[in-house]
Amino acid sequence: MRHPRLWPAVTAVAAALGAVLAVAFILAFSAPAPEEVAPPSTPGAGAPASTGTPAVVSGSGLPAAKPASLTIPAIGVRAREIADLGLTAQGALEVPGDATTVGWFTGAPSPGEDGPAVLAAHVDYKHVPGAFSRLKELRPGEQARVGRADGRTAVFTVYRVDRYAKAEFPTDQVYGDTAGPELRLITCGGAFDRSSGNYLDNVVVYARLTAVET
Repeated sequence: MRHPRLWPAVTAVAAALGAVLAVAFILAFSAPAPEEVAPPSTPGAGAPASTGTPAVVSGSGLPAAKPASLTIPAIGVRAREIADLGLTAQGALEVPGDATTVGWFTGAPSPGEDGPAVLAAHVDYKHVPGAFSRLKELRPGEQARVGRADGRTAVFTVYRVDRYAKAEFPTDQVYGDTAGPELRLITCGGAFDRSSGNYLDNVVVYARLTAVET
């Protein structure tokens, strides 16, 4: 039986991963079964479509282990450590404190466990390009490699890259249970609204576990 999971209570995630950065979450005591997950929303303008579904690693997911590093060769991401992102006293998601840090939302599975692991980073921060500044350039078939504290490397293959208006963010699609281990990479995108200090969209990369290296 899965442990209780922190579940998003809003329609937009990481409201300003390039600026102010705040998003509300509440506790959910049970996650929906895969068939209950909301269907994909229509991709945002300019979002590339999927070109196929990568083969999933056979068998059950890996045991829990904190992520220790992230490498995405296609867009030059090389994060040698991963920060924990929990919730603030106000129920908002903690966010990386600088442009280059990548954070793991500890209310979701760890990368390689069954379900969707969530890693987030800035697209930019205080006029410095963020760790996920090129996330929107990822394409289906490219890989994200997550080093784990247990010495394994979980290799995920991208199968979808979408951009959503924050008001139309598909919370269940991003955070809902999956049949096997998956990964979500999230940052901000689209136009920047100077009046609010926020980007108008979120970029979300969907990937499935396709290899485990030791």
